[in-house]
Amino acid sequence: MALVLLDKTEGVATITLNRPEAMNALSKALRLELCAACQDVTNDQNIHALIVTGTGERAFTAGLDLKELGESGLGPANDRDASTNPVFALSEMPIPVIGAINGVAITGGFELALACDIRIASINARFADTHARVGITPGWGLSQKLSRFIGLSRACELSFTGQFLDAGTACEWGLVNHVYEPDQLMPAARDLARDMTTIDRDFLAVYKNLILTGFDRNLADGMAYENEISLPYNAGVSMDEVENRRLAIIERGRKLKG
Repeated sequence: MALVLLDKTEGVATITLNRPEAMNALSKALRLELCAACQDVTNDQNIHALIVTGTGERAFTAGLDLKELGESGLGPANDRDASTNPVFALSEMPIPVIGAINGVAITGGFELALACDIRIASINARFADTHARVGITPGWGLSQKLSRFIGLSRACELSFTGQFLDAGTACEWGLVNHVYEPDQLMPAARDLARDMTTIDRDFLAVYKNLILTGFDRNLADGMAYENEISLPYNAGVSMDEVENRRLAIIERGRKLKG
């Protein structure tokens, strides 16, 4: 049985973690399949957006397989190779990555969710950082990313207690954008992704890099970086192209109205 399912439909790729009997835990074999699927999607110029989710309604992923780590050691907890670490594989994706969080996202699974550019969730979703509970420090970015997404005090509360964060509160705190009934999660994710297929793929890559690179800097440096990228890029855009795209936006709006 494949541990990772890959579907490509109408410009949208969907990667599904497929180990439900183990709450989609990130075993070595699953991590390798997931990283290979990410590379496949990256190389496919017809794919404009990626959805990542898990099989079933119980778990997005419970994180690294602790039983397997007990036998092999904690090396994977600090792996930074995009060919073997799915968090870094997702982070290097040039296209938008939507995390459709269908159940629990625990520790390494929480880190995988944070690697997605956009997160939406089902009412079954719950998030937990149990690093402190098991005595392992994060190595995939959680200690730095979480406070930037939900604020320092909230991140400290979650990380210092290991408590679960429910989907509704995660939405209130800005960790996820929307919460859906379980049977509506994937349709909503696909609708969101299909919207992105109407944007030029190469432009999406430029804009994604602009936003995420700037986010990693302070405001002044981020503004300087925007100017550094924007000046040469916009100099190469013709006004005819802009006008044609403006007209396309108007036409699309008319169609959506009915």
